[in-house]
Amino acid sequence: MGSVPVPGTDWQERIAPDEAQRYAAFADTFAAIQARKSQRYGQGRTLHRKQLAAAQGTLEVLDGLPSFLRHGLFAEPHDYETWIRISNGGLNRAADHVPDVRGFALRVFGVVGPSALGNGPAVSQDFTLINQEAFSFPRSDEFIDFVAAASHGNGALLRHLFRRYGMLGAPRQLARLLRVAGRPISGFANEPFFSTLPMANGPYAVRVRLQPAQANGMAQPHASADWGSDFAARLKRAPLHWDLQLQYYTNEALTPIEDASVNWPTPYTTVARLMLPQQDLDSPEGRAFAEKVEASVFDPWQALADHRPLGDVQRARKVVYFRSQQGRGAA
Repeated sequence: MGSVPVPGTDWQERIAPDEAQRYAAFADTFAAIQARKSQRYGQGRTLHRKQLAAAQGTLEVLDGLPSFLRHGLFAEPHDYETWIRISNGGLNRAADHVPDVRGFALRVFGVVGPSALGNGPAVSQDFTLINQEAFSFPRSDEFIDFVAAASHGNGALLRHLFRRYGMLGAPRQLARLLRVAGRPISGFANEPFFSTLPMANGPYAVRVRLQPAQANGMAQPHASADWGSDFAARLKRAPLHWDLQLQYYTNEALTPIEDASVNWPTPYTTVARLMLPQQDLDSPEGRAFAEKVEASVFDPWQALADHRPLGDVQRARKVVYFRSQQGRGAA
């Protein structure tokens, strides 16, 4: 039987000399898409445009964690005010039954320490998670080109895939992307969600998973017709709980920092619990809170320096997300 890999601190980022220019161009691309889609749907994000529900609760950091996990947010046991936003991942405000990547974002308040952005104290520790364990593309340029083509419809996307991957590669790539978007989800309260991308945890590097409690139960029949209503109905009946877990880097071969498409094989450890108390999301107060969340920022770079995002895709996000926030008046 093989030995279990141990957490490593020898991770490195490989920053290309032209990244600043490329990321600025990516931001221009996304800003143009956002402006075009906002003309159709109203002011909103480029991706994850359709908010399904918003709720508030507490993130409880646990006591007795292994020493390599006790950094930043997880250094000491503590309860933090937390907002959550669930969403469909697409560019459009499509019906909920349409295949899509699904998003679960957290904004944790009350953190203390310098910001990952290097602009003073951190205002929050944000996590942006999806219902996929690995990112669909190894690097940011491939992802940006895909989104740009998809923003013009299926015909443009097909032409892009054949240009980029060739006659043999395009059908394989299309099938893989359809499997990703079409992955069934039974409900936002009973499916795991993943960061897919690494962040620092002090001198270590980790990925994040949100694991639902069994007590959350199963989705209502036909929940996919309106995911937000299903989530709201659950919270109106009873509280919902999840475990927040970290998965550690061990070495470049098994757990690469720069190739976002590799699914790390290392185990997850629970470091905190997300607890949403019983609440009425359809009340006037609940609707007002949802509007506040929709206008807010959920950005992995809104983080403690101890948890700065790592890797090419994360570095591109820093530039692209900020332009998106500017485009909708959130920055």
